[in-house]
Amino acid sequence: MNQNQRFLSLDVFRGLTVACMILVNTPGSWTYVYAPLRHAKWDGCTPTDLVFPFFLFAVGNAMSFAMKKFSTMSNAQVLGKIFKRTALIFVIGLLLNLFPFVKYDSDGNMVMKGLDTLRILGVLQRIALCYGIGALLIHYLKPKGAFIATCVLLLGYWAVLWFFGGSDPYSLEGHIGLQVDKAILGEKHMYHGEGIAFDPEGLLSTLPAVGNVVSGYLVGRFVQQNRQSRNMLLRLVLAGSVMVAAALLWNEVFPINKKIWTSSYVLYTVGIATLLLSIFIWLIELKGLRAGTYFFEVFGKNPLFIYVMSGVIVKLYFLFRIGAEKENLYSWIYTHVFQPVFGDYPGSLLFGLFHVLILWLLGWWMDRRKIYIRV
Repeated sequence: MNQNQRFLSLDVFRGLTVACMILVNTPGSWTYVYAPLRHAKWDGCTPTDLVFPFFLFAVGNAMSFAMKKFSTMSNAQVLGKIFKRTALIFVIGLLLNLFPFVKYDSDGNMVMKGLDTLRILGVLQRIALCYGIGALLIHYLKPKGAFIATCVLLLGYWAVLWFFGGSDPYSLEGHIGLQVDKAILGEKHMYHGEGIAFDPEGLLSTLPAVGNVVSGYLVGRFVQQNRQSRNMLLRLVLAGSVMVAAALLWNEVFPINKKIWTSSYVLYTVGIATLLLSIFIWLIELKGLRAGTYFFEVFGKNPLFIYVMSGVIVKLYFLFRIGAEKENLYSWIYTHVFQPVFGDYPGSLLFGLFHVLILWLLGWWMDRRKIYIRV
């Protein structure tokens, strides 16, 4: 294999992650969702809770290829590239939060959305910040220094939560990150899905999430340096197993929790991502099993664009209302097509799978025409 050739297994891992992000974000009804496709209510980790950290891990994998070019660039060029990409992804996230720029008021009239209640943070914004911070750590501290910095971030985050949190520092209202976001962002610009102003992609909890990106970079770099080596695979499996075991031990004092992105959660999700990637490398690279991989490659070739389009489609659904009861199109499709034919839970699942297929067809069309949107 050519030294500059990408590992197909890394592309499949990224594509699978994007497909899963679409699936868990678009159930037909949030009432009828199978347990594995739900987030943990607070502490704990379901399969759905693995999806976002896996995407950050995949971002790090991609960086292990892209950042090779930095060695031939000036410091100003490197900073310009990092800051430009960070800002662009962040702004796209803001625009997605604002889209479709209109809403219905209490009287059912369509009015323009204001900026006074615009949520500032979100999934894309976290990806942007984690990429930016992670890229700076890797570029200036080099891989070993970035690894040490990640350890400091994880331990430091634990200390900050413990010493500055409330009487229950790992709870919704005791989490110090809540106060940080209120002070910097303001309650009107935060997520309110937990019943109070609380942002699961908050500023403070973004710091440990950088660990998912840096870890993805380190694993991607290690894989490239030890191409198709069975010893490489064994070391990956060992590293992933040790991280999962350590996370489960850490969980006893610092619970695995996605919504406040605890350090044990970072270790746990990185460990499982490493183990899953090891399986892909064994099957695809070493065993040569390529059947079916193209389905996930399609998602992996335009990951951010496809994710954004999945959000755009859902928001457009809610913009259109049907019938005398003014039911939004999203709900109408589920209650008039999927639910009557397939039932409550299966219909809700198939609604999500239907949208995975729609987005796959978009990605397939783009791939056929060699359209790849890089941010």
